[in-house]
Amino acid sequence: MNRTELIVFGSSSDAAATPGCRHTRTVRSKQKILDATLGLIAETGFEGVTIAAAARAAGVTRQTVYSIFTTREDMVSEAMVGLIVDVLGGITEKADQAETPTEFIVETVVAARNLIRREPVLNSLLRSGNANPLFDPDMMDRAQPVVRQFLDGYIERNPGFDSTQFHGIDGAIVRVGLSVILFDDPSIHDDDGLRRYLERWLIPVLPFA
Repeated sequence: MNRTELIVFGSSSDAAATPGCRHTRTVRSKQKILDATLGLIAETGFEGVTIAAAARAAGVTRQTVYSIFTTREDMVSEAMVGLIVDVLGGITEKADQAETPTEFIVETVVAARNLIRREPVLNSLLRSGNANPLFDPDMMDRAQPVVRQFLDGYIERNPGFDSTQFHGIDGAIVRVGLSVILFDDPSIHDDDGLRRYLERWLIPVLPFA
């Protein structure tokens, strides 16, 4: 049974629906599920997110959830990526005040940490637990494209910048960014302290510093 059959299974009216109608219902169901997933994360942390819980919160069947998302991990990952994409503008607005590429990198990390501290769903990333997606084996594969969006945005807004200088730095930014977010201490707790840390330990290893 394919995905479309799973979605429309059990309803004669659905079986007679046009492909366009079925697609619209699928899109609506998917958004309900993603919104429900984010709500569960904010309320209970990642451990409280299951296919069954997301289905109940979204008002759909588990069968519908499985027809759209192959696994719980895929559902959580897509919900988190969608949220991050939604808040990219806030981070970019802060980072775009920087006058140099190095300042842009620093301000992006600073703005991202502030956002994670404020946003209840993203703040769940700071809690330990086996269900935290930060500990998924493919976490780097999911995180680096998000960082790449910031770097590509800077390149587009600064056509005179040599884009080759941003090649291969995605992983370094992800690793350093996660370390300062997860392992806080008084020396980097405020924004200025974090800026000093990044300027001392991250910027010197970048190819354009």
